[in-house]
Amino acid sequence: MAQSFGKRYFVFLLVFLGALSAFGPFITDFYLPTLPSMASIFQTSASMVQLGLTASLLGIAVGQVFFGPLSDKYGRCPIMVWSLILFSLSTVGCIYSPNIELFDIFRFLQGLGGAGGIVMSRSVATDCYKGRELAKVLAIVGAINGIAPVVAPVTGGLVSQAIGWKGIFWVLFSIGAVLLCMCVPYRESLPEDKRVKGSVWKAAHGFVDIFRVPAFRKYVAVFGLSYGVLFAYISSASFIVQDHFGYSEMEFSLTFGTNAIIIAIGSGLAMKFRRMENAALFSSAGMTVFASLSLISGYMIDSFAVYEILTLCMLFFLGFIFPSVTALGMESGRQAVGAASAVLGAVGFAFGGLISPLVGMGDLIHTTSVILVLCSLGSTLLCLRR
Repeated sequence: MAQSFGKRYFVFLLVFLGALSAFGPFITDFYLPTLPSMASIFQTSASMVQLGLTASLLGIAVGQVFFGPLSDKYGRCPIMVWSLILFSLSTVGCIYSPNIELFDIFRFLQGLGGAGGIVMSRSVATDCYKGRELAKVLAIVGAINGIAPVVAPVTGGLVSQAIGWKGIFWVLFSIGAVLLCMCVPYRESLPEDKRVKGSVWKAAHGFVDIFRVPAFRKYVAVFGLSYGVLFAYISSASFIVQDHFGYSEMEFSLTFGTNAIIIAIGSGLAMKFRRMENAALFSSAGMTVFASLSLISGYMIDSFAVYEILTLCMLFFLGFIFPSVTALGMESGRQAVGAASAVLGAVGFAFGGLISPLVGMGDLIHTTSVILVLCSLGSTLLCLRR
């Protein structure tokens, strides 16, 4: 148990796991403000530049499925080290790519390498803790994980203004280097006697084992739908706040940052519940109520204040769901922790990638609200199911 290592190591572990969990959003979202300028720099179309975002998301999804079972067989630390090395090398490749085609290939490899850390953030926590203690650790990690997709584009915009798009990738390289150094004091959390014996194919069989557990299937679906809510908000917010309501980029950034803090507060308060099942239901029901109110108000009141208040309330409830559902999913998939972590992560990013382009179909405010209602309602119905 990690608790036996003392308070200092516990703090180190929280910082380490929090940084690893935030890795994915920073890989995908950190350079978003630079997309228009990169199209002219590489002398290519906007779609070719945006393909780099798709490539990184695909890399993260594939990488989690790949690294999860491997960590069940070989341990967490070796997989973390090799995945971070891959991330660092591919980030340098992005910086020095002579054309957009090679850049997009390195973006896929960058996502692949970053996926290892994302999987480990959940796997290590589950190795070290159980029950309420696991939920407590995941509440902190979940707060960071919930805030990172919102903070990353804003921070990236500030960095790009100061040092350009290559500077953003040097910052990502530095983050990877720091995490690689943090692997040195990290103490392996999966002892050899608990690792999967036999071939790699046997380790991959963990996917079959965990999908036989009804509770795991349920919480994976809830996790995915929750990510659908998050990415529907992220992909539509800038257009609604800036284009529809006419606010500036700085005003949008302040709004975005405030909403990120609300998600983090919700994640921290999830620990007030004795049972994580109740926290998940409370979260889903709250999201459904405020998403429904947003849908109704979109047809009746064209007011930024109303939009922001309802969005704040919805995101507050969304914050509760990340630590609670992650803890429930990892507990129910404990027989193959790496595989369980891989599935949760891959499904979350898959839902996010699926939902993001849908918000642009039809009237943005109304379409976004409909998607938010459907995702949150689906989550609530699953949480009610025993």
